[in-house]
Amino acid sequence: MSVALYRKYRPQRFKDVVGQDAVVNILKNSIKDGAVSHAYLFTGSRGTGKTSIARILAQEIGTSPNDLYEIDAASNRGIDDIRALREAVQSLPFESKYKVYIIDEVHMLTKEAFNALLKTLEEPPEHAIFVLATTEFHKLPETIVSRCEVHHFRRPTEHTLKEYLKNIAEKEGYKIDAGAVDLISLLGDGSFRDTLGVLQKIISSVNTKKITTESVETITGVPKQSFIRSLIESIHKKELDKALTLLQEVNTSEHNTKVLISLLIQNIRYTLLLRFAKDMQESIKEEVGEDMFNFLNNIANEKTTGVSSSLLRSLLIATNTFEYSNIPTLPIELSLIEVLTKE
Repeated sequence: MSVALYRKYRPQRFKDVVGQDAVVNILKNSIKDGAVSHAYLFTGSRGTGKTSIARILAQEIGTSPNDLYEIDAASNRGIDDIRALREAVQSLPFESKYKVYIIDEVHMLTKEAFNALLKTLEEPPEHAIFVLATTEFHKLPETIVSRCEVHHFRRPTEHTLKEYLKNIAEKEGYKIDAGAVDLISLLGDGSFRDTLGVLQKIISSVNTKKITTESVETITGVPKQSFIRSLIESIHKKELDKALTLLQEVNTSEHNTKVLISLLIQNIRYTLLLRFAKDMQESIKEEVGEDMFNFLNNIANEKTTGVSSSLLRSLLIATNTFEYSNIPTLPIELSLIEVLTKE
């Protein structure tokens, strides 16, 4: 069985880390200056490199695998688990200067467990370093946060994620077109790990060394570019009845509606940029490919169109309402009705 791509390309040294320059530079300087903290808190969305950088930190300060402990707080969240940890922390490292404890999803600990952990963070042994990682910073007690050196991990920019994806695909021997990169990075939703997971699914399913937009659409079930173009064209012409009919097709298919609205937002944004920022034409063409660029650019040059900033704003608001709707496309339908009937 082949190694998962996210494991194969997990960064092993600070120089391998992508998209977290600020965090990496601070940690490298603290190690260089001998100012390593005894408690770190890494916070950020999933797949941004928190546990990978925690492991690299341990390696860079000379901690061997025998003195590195990783704990999943989702499974070991009770006070008894933390009491056992507190006892283990007191023992000296096997073969390193420091024992490093990485506690992932630390926000999952119970209140009693947090109180027990706090006592250790307040008076840690000289040989112990804690790295707490969480995707839910707001759920942590302030007493815990105040005992840690906090580092916020940023979601990768669209450009960073796409360049990362193209680089990995190339290393695996695949040629990937711009539309495919766009869709896979969109499905990855700001996570390096999830993006590589989607890429692996594609690689496992294609029979050639070329990954096209069409192959990604077929394998992942995302709305086809032709569908997106038809929907945007109906919006452009303010043909509300046609747009709503197209959306009804989505309700009877297995298309991911969140991906659909993301594609709509992305392409409407590109259209507005083509209208108001002419100097961005070449960069947008590289992002979407020549055919989609020509389509969007033609709309951008029309004097009358339903593609507007008002619609873009309404769709952005709609992205936060999907969980409240039992009809997948309802948030998009409401946006189109509210905006196009006013235009």
